[in-house]
Amino acid sequence: MPAVSVDTFFACSLMVLLVLTAMATTSKVLYPYIENSAGKNKSMKAMEISRYLLLTAGYPVNWGHDSQTVPSSLGFAFAEVAVPYDLDVDKISRLNSANRYSLSYAQMFSALGMPDVSFRVQMDPCFNVTIELAGTYTLPSETVYEFGIMTDKNGLVVASDLAWYVVAGEYLGSGTALALEGRTSFNVTMQDVVDGPGLLVVFARSCYDDRMVSFGVHGFAHGSVSPEPAGIFLRLSPLNDVLDVYPLAENLSMSDVYVVTFSHNFTLASSGSSNQSALYGIPRLVGSSPIVLVATGWNGSGFFAEWTAYPQVPVVAGADFAGTVGIAEVSAFQYVVSVRGGLYKCTIWVGGLRE
Repeated sequence: MPAVSVDTFFACSLMVLLVLTAMATTSKVLYPYIENSAGKNKSMKAMEISRYLLLTAGYPVNWGHDSQTVPSSLGFAFAEVAVPYDLDVDKISRLNSANRYSLSYAQMFSALGMPDVSFRVQMDPCFNVTIELAGTYTLPSETVYEFGIMTDKNGLVVASDLAWYVVAGEYLGSGTALALEGRTSFNVTMQDVVDGPGLLVVFARSCYDDRMVSFGVHGFAHGSVSPEPAGIFLRLSPLNDVLDVYPLAENLSMSDVYVVTFSHNFTLASSGSSNQSALYGIPRLVGSSPIVLVATGWNGSGFFAEWTAYPQVPVVAGADFAGTVGIAEVSAFQYVVSVRGGLYKCTIWVGGLRE
């Protein structure tokens, strides 16, 4: 399937976004009457609720920044929004249960203030980055890893520029590649003296819209040491441009904390501590790339690397409608939204509405 197919899809999505933008003011005005609009069908009411969540900031308007604030009114828009569907990086991050300061569904449900409505929010990059370890080649003092990369959207290829990083022990490697047909491969060579396991981070930027930047992360064995599941050693919680690193195991020794994006990579210095957590300031960077934060350290004699993204996506929060029989209808609405200049796909499910 040619790359132009998915580019056409993205172009159409953006055109739809412009149309929805024109309807934003109307949607905000209609919200107070949703519960009393008996003449409307449930699908229209559900759409208005989904827009309301994306077009309003909630209350307090900056509830995402303060880790201890639970909003009394729910909305995910940036407080100083100039363009509709521009969302707050911290409100989105607080939907992720991996974040120490995430909202529970009960808190979100209460803040929406509509007792007959159940909802679910999912946010992802606009397209997928799939990483596969295609081959391992052992040499006298080093090992070569061949990685295959695929960039696609619902099976349609996405022509992309790639930037990749490898973290292992005290080693940070990087490189670039092209996936003009949605597929490519590259080799990573690591000295055997480097402590494993390794962590590969790949960013893919659409060749046709540099606001669309996706990423993938893949752990791999190096030096006979295999990666542990994520979240075993540290809980990483980015919020208000600060990374909270909370230990989940004893006898941990922190090493380096890296910031990597499509165009940048550097090491963070600790800016303090709070309630057993180490804190690291996250710089505001130019560009639309999401930030991947990698925290490394030692568990006894073994190396580990934990990671998270900022905004903390992919994320799914809210009611689980799978197999639900009691809710007569569940409506799903998909939007293209922006967070700090980058474009993401947001899907909101709404169910439980009465006629």
